[in-house]
Amino acid sequence: MVFQCLPHTLELPNEQWRVLDQAHRKRNLAEYEGHLDIDEALTEAVIRVALEIEGRVVQLGPPG
Repeated sequence: MVFQCLPHTLELPNEQWRVLDQAHRKRNLAEYEGHLDIDEALTEAVIRVALEIEGRVVQLGPPG
């Protein structure tokens, strides 16, 4: 649910929050079912999206 709010709070495109959702699902599989699949492309995509989110948050400025 948190990822689905990003288009509304930071105007993040759907394809970017879906990267985070996919990574979260894979983490859950590893944690709860022991299925660990390291995907370098997904890891790189998560880093790119995280940097994009960081930039958008910085642009918001300080609260208040």
